[in-house]
Parts: sequence; C-alpha cells; structure tokens
Amino acid sequence: MLKLRHHRTLAALCASSLLPLLYLAPLAAHAADVAFKVPDEASMPGGPEGEAIKLGKLLVTETGKSLPAHVGNGLNCSNCHLGAGTTPGAAPYVGLWGVFPEYRSRGGRINSLQERVNDCFERSMNGKALAFDGKEMNAILMYIKWLSSGVPVGSNVVGRGMGKVDTNLKPDPVKGRQVYADKCLSCHAAQGEGMKNPAGGYLFPPLWGEASFNIGAGLARTYTAAGFIKHNMPLAQGGTLSDQEAVDVAEFMTHQPRPAFAGAKNDYAKGNKPKDARN
Repeated sequence: MLKLRHHRTLAALCASSLLPLLYLAPLAAHAADVAFKVPDEASMPGGPEGEAIKLGKLLVTETGKSLPAHVGNGLNCSNCHLGAGTTPGAAPYVGLWGVFPEYRSRGGRINSLQERVNDCFERSMNGKALAFDGKEMNAILMYIKWLSSGVPVGSNVVGRGMGKVDTNLKPDPVKGRQVYADKCLSCHAAQGEGMKNPAGGYLFPPLWGEASFNIGAGLARTYTAAGFIKHNMPLAQGGTLSDQEAVDVAEFMTHQPRPAFAGAKNDYAKGNKPKDARN
C-alpha cells in the first residue's frame, strides 16, 4: 500500500511539473524574434537546386517579362518586395519558409506558401495564379527557402511585413495630395502612372490606374501602404516622412482609381476585418 501511494505521489508530481512545460513549449518556440540576415550568394548550392533558386530570383525581379500570361499590370514582384525580397520592412521573403502554412484572417483559413504567392499574382499583379506544381512556382519557393536559410522553423524574423505606423492617426487625403506632389511625383508621375523604362517595363512603378495593383492587394489598404511608405519611401530615404505624412499620402494614393478584384467581397468574412479594408 505504501509503495502504491509512493508511485501515485511520484506520478502526480511528474504530471504537475510537466504541465507548465507543455504550456510553455509553444511559447518558447516564438519567444524571441530572429535577427534579419540575408544569406551570402556564395552559399547558394550548385546543380538543379541552384538553378531553381536563380530562376526564382529572376521571376521575382522580371515578373512581367518572364510570366506575361500571369501578370495583368506593369509591376514586378520586386516593386513591393524590395531588393528581391531582401529588404526589412518591405515584405521580405527572409524567414517565410518556416512560418507557412499559416492562418490568415483575410481568407479566414490556413494558407500554404503556394497560396500566399498566388495571392500576390491575383491581387498585386492583377493577374492569374501559377500552377502549384509548376516549374515557376517551385522556383519561387526554392528562392524563398534559400533566403530563409538558418532561420529556425516557426520563428519570426525582425523586419517581416511592411513596417508599422500609428494606426490611430486619422488620414487626411488633401494633405496627402501635397505630400505626393512634394515627395512622390518626381518618380511616380502626376497621375500615378510611374516612369517607364525605354528598355521595357518601369523604372518606377505605377501607383494607380490600370497598370497598378488592384483593390484586393494589401497595398490598397491605407495603413499597410503607410507602413511601406514610411519605412521605404522616398526611395533610399526611408524614415524621413512622419507617420502622419505616410498615412496621409497613403490615403490619397490608395483611393485613386485602380482595377477591381471580384474576390475582395469575400475578404474577412469570418471576422477580424481591419478598419482600412477595401471591401
């Protein structure tokens, strides 16, 4: 009887000491953000894997030229994912390999990385989705995987996303128009049409109109666009605008005419709709 009680006591102690560990284990995996680090080009493997990574980078930087059947505007992936996905605060690819599949409130479900890539093609590129098992999709995935080298699975890399601004600020599109004239017009032109490259494509991308991203894109939202602008614009002068200036010019820019997106009507159907959502 004493032995039985002893074993029961030990079992209870083990259970009570293990329970906090079970609760802490998931938290520990996400406890610390990981420093932003782009792998050295010399670390890129050779052979078929290296060729796929190089193709993935090319597709990101020359999207319209390389995938004309899937791009419906004048943009390349790298117009938003600056530095071909290597710039913090500009939707970098670094670390993304280890966080997908991931729940996204816009669709109200778990998304694979392939689905997230195609979100960009259908919304930001105003185009058509890639085949999940196609050469082009796999090349982009290989590029993202290589950029995520050394990042532990499930970790959040510092600089992920578009950067942050104070979302409590009230946007003023009239003041935003003036900020645009002072800070943006010289590159993106008076009607937001961008500046074309004589060799093809754009030196500076269109911000509105039929050649720009559609209403369903993340950058069509005021505060998302403001975060990107605040941390990256004017080009090579990121951080020079105040939060208020970024919010004002984002409100002005995002609410200019742009292509529709039929699927936007279903966004945030399960809740958590942000106040700047466009549907």
